[in-house]
Amino acid sequence: MKRLLNMSTAIFLCVLCFGVAQAQSSGNIFEPLHLPTPNSVRTADGRPGPDYWQQRADYRIDARLDTITDRISGREVITYTNNSPNPLTHLWLQLDQNLFKEGSWGNLEYDNPRARWRGAFKNGGDSLQSIVVVQDGKRSLAKYIVSDTKMEIYLERSIPPRGGKVQLDIAWSFVVPHYGSDRMGRFQPKDGTIYEIAQWYPRMYVYDDVHGWNPLPYLGEGEFYLEYGHFDVSITVPRDYIVVATGVLQNPKDVLTKTELRRLEEARKTDSTVHVIPISDMGNPETMPRGTGEMTWRFHAENVRDFTWAESKAFVWDASHWDNILLMAVYPPEGIKADSAKIPGWEDVIQMMRHTFMFYSTRYYHYPYPVATNVAGIVGGMEYPMIVFCSVHARGQYLYNVTDHEFGHSWFPMTVGSDERRHAWMDEGFNTFINYYSNHDYYGDLARQNIMLRADSIAKRMLMPVNDQPIDTRADQIKPRNLGFLEYFKTAFGLRLLREFIVGQKLFDPAFKAYIKRWAFKHPQPADFFRTIQDYTAESLNWFWRGWFYSTHVLDQAVDSVKADTGVTLIYLSNNRGLVMPTQLEVTLANGTSKVYKLPVEIWYDGNRYTFPVYGHEKVERVVLDPNHVLPDVNRNNNTWESGSISGS
Repeated sequence: MKRLLNMSTAIFLCVLCFGVAQAQSSGNIFEPLHLPTPNSVRTADGRPGPDYWQQRADYRIDARLDTITDRISGREVITYTNNSPNPLTHLWLQLDQNLFKEGSWGNLEYDNPRARWRGAFKNGGDSLQSIVVVQDGKRSLAKYIVSDTKMEIYLERSIPPRGGKVQLDIAWSFVVPHYGSDRMGRFQPKDGTIYEIAQWYPRMYVYDDVHGWNPLPYLGEGEFYLEYGHFDVSITVPRDYIVVATGVLQNPKDVLTKTELRRLEEARKTDSTVHVIPISDMGNPETMPRGTGEMTWRFHAENVRDFTWAESKAFVWDASHWDNILLMAVYPPEGIKADSAKIPGWEDVIQMMRHTFMFYSTRYYHYPYPVATNVAGIVGGMEYPMIVFCSVHARGQYLYNVTDHEFGHSWFPMTVGSDERRHAWMDEGFNTFINYYSNHDYYGDLARQNIMLRADSIAKRMLMPVNDQPIDTRADQIKPRNLGFLEYFKTAFGLRLLREFIVGQKLFDPAFKAYIKRWAFKHPQPADFFRTIQDYTAESLNWFWRGWFYSTHVLDQAVDSVKADTGVTLIYLSNNRGLVMPTQLEVTLANGTSKVYKLPVEIWYDGNRYTFPVYGHEKVERVVLDPNHVLPDVNRNNNTWESGSISGS
């Protein structure tokens, strides 16, 4: 979608400590979480089972952009493979461009005419010229019905299970929106239009073992749930335009000059930034392939869930590489830092990209594709396989943040193929979590975006209306004001709590990497993530999943009072709100010594009151809960007790 959102830091550990609990009901926070019953498709330990299956959709697309009318015309052949154990009598396809039809459901949902996810306009939406079904070599006109952004196709014969195939031959066209719901559109620099083309072809909905068909409408706010497959795409454009896209360019000698080819080869061998098309060459007829008329660019992409592209005659083109990945950026001269500016612009973005791909590949899972391209244009920030769109106006840390965030989506959901329509947190939140560490590695303590992930920042927002829905709310039902906090920040901070405090990084890191490896190019559900983490950490975390992801509870731990008895001082603690957490207790004695006690979440098993004993005859002078502010406690005024206070005796 996605404007890059911000994050910050907190460090935790959790071990057992003995104490005396006083009974008082704390509800069912510790009861088992009711997850789907495990089976041979999705197992009890969180991995895909021996009978796991998913569908496949391969695409062959021929498209042409008319830059006079801004209309794209295309024809595609979809080869759909039914790997499920069920015969299929009908198919569901997504027509995302219908979001931009006047009166579309998405346009009606947002009553603010300037809402980010609106964008309908006269003559917007898909125009379907023909739809042909090919089964067993027989071609027949499709019987279908279109409902807003959904199309159902009825089949004369069922597609057999476990490998049956059908082909769809579809011809269609649409006018490219000027501003397409912050995911695509047209930007007009002085040297020519930049087209960013996404959600542009009819594509298959997912059919899975959890919901069957998933024909959720495209309303703008919710993102995507897509099948994997191979793409062969031909794009015909004016001769003076440059095209970048998902996949590997198949005919570089037809569309690039010898000089450009040489520079690209140089980029594959150097850590430095190479100008494939510098400003001096941009739009110069002498630096273009000879000939007349249009040119067709051909791309091939394997095992991806989508295909996206951009084109312009106003592109400066930079390139470099990291570990056999060709890194590219295209942007207009408007993206370059002005001579008087101190903040770097798009001329530095390739080196930013090198850090992103090196950091995530070495820390989590190696980037699985051969190319990655960053496009500057009208879109604030949006991710697709092997290509992202980032704001042409981004500079400095914001440019790094948006670049790092959008390419972070190469891991979630491009590699780990989550259902973003239902569980946006498994996409945005996981990505924001890994972005935190990347930003800190690149900028250190100067990483401005990480401020949003400090415990006190999260606690403050948990008291605001942005926390009035659970994290696991369907994307299109999240109030727009809540989206950033719930799906990005709160989710990411919750993962930091797990890693840095609740289970510790030695247990969490192998579990998180196992989750990525287990579900790469597959479709995980929340239960698969929860079970994988618990499988690797040997921790029962039902209380955490329930409290953090499925409730709007907040945390308020308190030191109620301190009372001295012969040889022991009793510290009375309480948990005043619905959320429970382990904690740390710093006790300072009259002799000036301090000790930090680590208290596990189990202290709240029997209720929301707990008494902690400190043995010895030395007087306790001060008690502080969570002294390092690592928990999102919404009321720190009751976290400290000092000798002589009213509550102490």
